[in-house]
Amino acid sequence: MSAPPGVAEVSRTSRVLLAMAAVAVAFAAADTYVVVLALPDMMTGVGVPIDQLQRAAPIVSGFLLGYVAMLPLIGRIADLRGRVPVLVMALVLFALGSLITTVAYDMPSIVAGRFLQGVGGGGLVPATLALVADLYPVERRGVPLGVVSAVQEIGSVLGPLFGAAVLAFSDWRAIFAINLAVGLVLAAAIRALAPHGDARVRRRPDVVGVLLVLPTFASAAIVFLRPAGLMRDLTWGQLFIPFAGDGRWLTPIGAITTAALVLLLAWCWFAPRPLLDLRGWTRVLVEADLAGALLLAAALGGVILAFATADPKVEVFSPRGRWYLLGAAVAALAFAWHVRRAASPLVPRGALHRTPAWGALLVSFFVGAALIAALIDIPLFARTTVYPDDQLPAALVLVRFLVALPVGAVAGGYLIRSLSPGLVTAIGMLMAATGFVLMTRWGLTTIEEPIANVALVTGGLGFGLALAPVNAALLAYTDDDVHGVASAFVVVSRMVGMLVGISALTTIGLRRYYSEQLEVPPVQEVCDGKSRCKEFSDLLRVAGIAQEHAVFWGAAGCAVVAAVLALVLFREVRPTRLAARDVFSGGA
Repeated sequence: MSAPPGVAEVSRTSRVLLAMAAVAVAFAAADTYVVVLALPDMMTGVGVPIDQLQRAAPIVSGFLLGYVAMLPLIGRIADLRGRVPVLVMALVLFALGSLITTVAYDMPSIVAGRFLQGVGGGGLVPATLALVADLYPVERRGVPLGVVSAVQEIGSVLGPLFGAAVLAFSDWRAIFAINLAVGLVLAAAIRALAPHGDARVRRRPDVVGVLLVLPTFASAAIVFLRPAGLMRDLTWGQLFIPFAGDGRWLTPIGAITTAALVLLLAWCWFAPRPLLDLRGWTRVLVEADLAGALLLAAALGGVILAFATADPKVEVFSPRGRWYLLGAAVAALAFAWHVRRAASPLVPRGALHRTPAWGALLVSFFVGAALIAALIDIPLFARTTVYPDDQLPAALVLVRFLVALPVGAVAGGYLIRSLSPGLVTAIGMLMAATGFVLMTRWGLTTIEEPIANVALVTGGLGFGLALAPVNAALLAYTDDDVHGVASAFVVVSRMVGMLVGISALTTIGLRRYYSEQLEVPPVQEVCDGKSRCKEFSDLLRVAGIAQEHAVFWGAAGCAVVAAVLALVLFREVRPTRLAARDVFSGGA
């Protein structure tokens, strides 16, 4: 039987729309670690000395704060406002953050840009996962979920490679200029592909809004860039003389920019059909429970800062981190109290009460804790052994792992049609654990040998298999109107698992390294009185290998825990083909 007229066309449009959203997710995920190689140049570009690396931490943590802390709010907005509008707005925020980062001149401006990038990039994930549930029926949703999950993880690892490729031809600002262009192009493409977009009434362009945007951005660009020709001019140069102090925004051009921005915001608030529906988005924020979202953001931010500021050589989190965790606990208690009393809370009461729903969050946490060990410590092992002086080949070792991961993700999405998601997740995480155990057998030259591919491919396939079933279990046991916020919590759980996991596992590994180092004889004994020799360096490398082995053992343990939890907590989740048959037959 042929499909009804228009069905094939809608299906193709839906697939292209989802592909665009997946590309956006991958690009935003890449931005998490795109600064790894560019960080020294970025520090110099905003006036931070290269020997004060600790001051650059907000460049990374600012993105993570925006990415994780705002996810639940954006996920809830996606439930209320719709998936496509949130995808477009998230990409616009990502592009705006990229623009600010491109022209940043000091630490506050670059951190603000990175924060906005994180907010926009994080908002893409729950909206895209919920879009999968909207576009595909239960029995066909596994493979698309696997693809979206895979590109998110691949993007976070390809970030450093993307940064390295750009830095080979240009400076660090070009990285974010490319982000700006890609973000705007994707936003326009997704908006054009929105379902029933041709049936919408075309609105007149907001001419006044556009006329206000142009001087606002033009004057802001002058504030950020400070063109030398204007500053040297006797007349125009007066625009850059501060009224007081030395701040750029306390100058005439800064005041002009501020006034233009205030006029733009006022127009967007009071105009009947503004360029940006500011009042409409404000209503959505209030309806989505902004107060609850801020409390949850404070709790998540405390956890992020506690582990991001840790010194793994000493402990899992620093003394200041204890205060961050205390603040996070207070905010979490306040959030729980708020949810019980609010009329329309951020997380609707009962949204995650089913065991597979909250179980997906717990499983996702341990998946993240194990996955981060692969993403970070496989390249570190390569640098410790065969590539001590070259970071790029060490990072490329992970490509073998990455090639297997999307294959496993698509396979996992396909397998849950006929197998229980709990079983598929458990098989995947046991394969990941097996890969880590094989890595504990690696020696000084194993990375260069074909046998290393067995561990890398096994681990990559295993993690890939587990991605789609976790999301499928969550979406199957939550209502359609909370898919956005529920998907956000799964991503938050995995990201927090990564932060906690890398801090804890690195601490365990370094303690093993120091204990091994105690067994190394003094350098004078090994090198016959010389200050350094190859034999002594090899002994230190062996101690470094022991450190990485300890991390791999810990990651294998996390993977086994995830497998056991999936079997127990997802035991009632049926294969998607059977679940869909129950729905059509009127079963439970």
